[in-house]
Amino acid sequence: MSEVAARLRSQKRGWAHPGSAHDRVVRLSLLFLPIGIGVLSAFLVLAPLLTKGDVSFVLDKNKVAMATERLRLESAVYRGADEKGRPFRLNAGSAIQKSSAEPIVQLNQLAAELTLPEGPAMLKADKGHYDMDKQQVSTDGPVKFQTTDGYTLDTQNALVDLKTRKMESGGAVTGKTPTGVFSANKLTADLENRTISLDGNARLRITPKRANRR
Repeated sequence: MSEVAARLRSQKRGWAHPGSAHDRVVRLSLLFLPIGIGVLSAFLVLAPLLTKGDVSFVLDKNKVAMATERLRLESAVYRGADEKGRPFRLNAGSAIQKSSAEPIVQLNQLAAELTLPEGPAMLKADKGHYDMDKQQVSTDGPVKFQTTDGYTLDTQNALVDLKTRKMESGGAVTGKTPTGVFSANKLTADLENRTISLDGNARLRITPKRANRR
């Protein structure tokens, strides 16, 4: 080997020796490359969240949790009118509608305000369902109906048609009128005309003095 070739070979080896410029570049690369990769990865993850534009996601419908309630309202109010155009109002502490295709609304702490010829009336129940298409309320458990002129009715699991102002009980019923009190195993009533039909173990007690005043 010539002297020139040996000198060049020695220079190439010296370029890669420990402490050389190349060695310092390699050491710095080993330090900063992992840091740079981490910063870039974090940016790619956070970039969609920091942009103002729309962000699209592809979700597997078999893995996405589905909501059990489509619509839940607090202090809900429903309004309508009967066959004669008289308004009614249905208030509820809370209302749940499971599907937009289902017109049935679950109600809690419901109170229906009805307009009758002799004045307003109120129907109250702890729980019930409201059919928005048929404008019917079915109560779960106790229900109380009361008018401003002295009629009261207490029963269980009743169905009330807000359009026709008719009511049918699903259990025993007790009531009071200005002329007396009554009870039975079941009842159907026309709330507007103040007529009732008692079925099963029907009892009626009339107070003569009240009846004479009427």
